[in-house]
Amino acid sequence: MSTASTRLPEGRYGRSSDERADRRLRVAAVVFGTALLALIGYFAYHYVAQNEISAQVITFQASDDAVKAHLEVHKDSGVSGYCTLRSQAADGGEVGRADFRFSGSATRIDRVVTLRTTAKGTTAELLGCHAD
Repeated sequence: MSTASTRLPEGRYGRSSDERADRRLRVAAVVFGTALLALIGYFAYHYVAQNEISAQVITFQASDDAVKAHLEVHKDSGVSGYCTLRSQAADGGEVGRADFRFSGSATRIDRVVTLRTTAKGTTAELLGCHAD
């Protein structure tokens, strides 16, 4: 005696519901992955291309009530903005913070700025630069 098969004949009744669910899942994964990639690309472009002012602290010298920092600023011609510096004490507490403005047509600016502090600072940290 032979056993009766519980499988449907191949190709006779179309795709099974499992195959349709698998296809929908693959399509949803591709759509989600594409959207995520586009979002990451947008933020990367915005961060790199739209950042019109960048700077770095070359050197700094601390005294009891101030920190002198040598800043090198790169910006687009005609763009004005500011950079924020802070200083911390040896125990990690913030002892000074200030914004320094940069404007004009120069694209590279070297400037020594003085950050007033409430106690002796041990750092000169650049927090960031922003265009107006």
